[in-house]
Amino acid sequence: MASTTTCTRFTDEYQLFEELGKGAFSVVRRCVKIPTGQEYAAKIINTKKLSARDHQKLEREARICRLLKHPNIVRLHDSISEEGFHYLVFDLVTGGELFEDIVAREYYSEADASHCIQQILESVNHCHLNGIVHRDLKPENLLLASKSKGAAVKLADFGLAIEVQGEQQAWFGFAGTPGYLSPEVLRKDPYGKPVDMWACGVILYILLVGYPPFWDEDQHRLYQQIKAGAYDFPSPEWDTVTPEAKDLINKMLTINPAKRITASEALKHPWICQRSTVASMMHRQETVDCLKKFNARRKLKGAILTTMLATRNFSGTFIELQILMFFTFWYLLNATSLLCCHFPLLFPSDVLLFLCLFILSLARKQEIIKVTEQLIEAINNGDFEAYTKICDPGLTSFEPEALGNLVEGMDFHRFYFENGVLSYWITFKIFPTRQLVDLIQPCQLQKIKATLLTCSYYRLSGTPLPRYNALLRSQKILPCYR
Repeated sequence: MASTTTCTRFTDEYQLFEELGKGAFSVVRRCVKIPTGQEYAAKIINTKKLSARDHQKLEREARICRLLKHPNIVRLHDSISEEGFHYLVFDLVTGGELFEDIVAREYYSEADASHCIQQILESVNHCHLNGIVHRDLKPENLLLASKSKGAAVKLADFGLAIEVQGEQQAWFGFAGTPGYLSPEVLRKDPYGKPVDMWACGVILYILLVGYPPFWDEDQHRLYQQIKAGAYDFPSPEWDTVTPEAKDLINKMLTINPAKRITASEALKHPWICQRSTVASMMHRQETVDCLKKFNARRKLKGAILTTMLATRNFSGTFIELQILMFFTFWYLLNATSLLCCHFPLLFPSDVLLFLCLFILSLARKQEIIKVTEQLIEAINNGDFEAYTKICDPGLTSFEPEALGNLVEGMDFHRFYFENGVLSYWITFKIFPTRQLVDLIQPCQLQKIKATLLTCSYYRLSGTPLPRYNALLRSQKILPCYR
């Protein structure tokens, strides 16, 4: 009887080290090839969780990555299948995201933006010459080879990439990231290589002013903007951008894909190939400042999506950890001015509140209900002693009366209790990052109490009490409190 031989080539040839990142069905870890000592990044896919279609996508990604060999593309060195796992071995890229590097620079000019987009265009042009459409060009997929000054920009993540024949246009399905989708994809028209050039136009716009050309908190309205090509170059931030830069953006953000500039044509544009004489060298501090806020929004959105995904795929303490991360970001968004810029918040406050309540319903609901009921009961009864037993005495609160400052301790809380103004306020609970280690352990009720951080008495200017109560009831988190 013939025996089945299990491949162990990855296990035999590579040694795994720390985790670098994580996705829905995969994790990326640093690895070293044992015979040579060379470092790589291994994308480890749990194939036991994949459907037949997911297996096909994995094979397509590996096939595409093997084909692409370019200095501005993260290169695939090996693809190995073992029992229950598939390993994709890539370049180890250590410089982080391009956009994060830009905000750390002391000097950033239009000429620097030109150099960045040139490298992105070089990678896209190589893809297109090889019949590959990336379909998911966005800041998260633009990395730097190292932390050295002048390190190469590397295009990563070909999970949504497709193979096309020449200038083939066809309906390959709805794929991409909302703010970077082209009009033809949103119209569900046949599409091809020009979708990547549209995304390059969005990226270039952000590189120059730090915020995107299309944005709306309502996705339907966002898509309407994109389909109409409704963007502009508002003052004062665009007044200092050269006409040549705006011209290239206009050519990239052309609604008709047949008239849109190609990657090879864009590389010949004066703003790219004559950078030293055409692009401005003036430092763009406002762009850097706005890009910091744009990056914060991206990270917040990623944290929310990660949290929602985690609650579908995992359980136990991992969910609690994700809730911790989500609440921390949510607090930063609502209680500070860190993320205020040229356009509104990514999510309406009611949507954020709904997400918070939804996630809370998935993790130790009864314990959280009990603590929250005790907290609100103490407030309703004006029982400051009971209130202090529930709250950490060193809690930090965002107090509008303290000029928007974070105030430590219970003094403001005592004032509210003693002066009978409680009926105008509501309490939100948020877990602080300083208790991260405790929350990774089995989370007992006392630990929840001990790590309670309140935005006590957060004024209900944005969320009327009836709507808040309706959300509470709809999620079955708490009874109605008035």
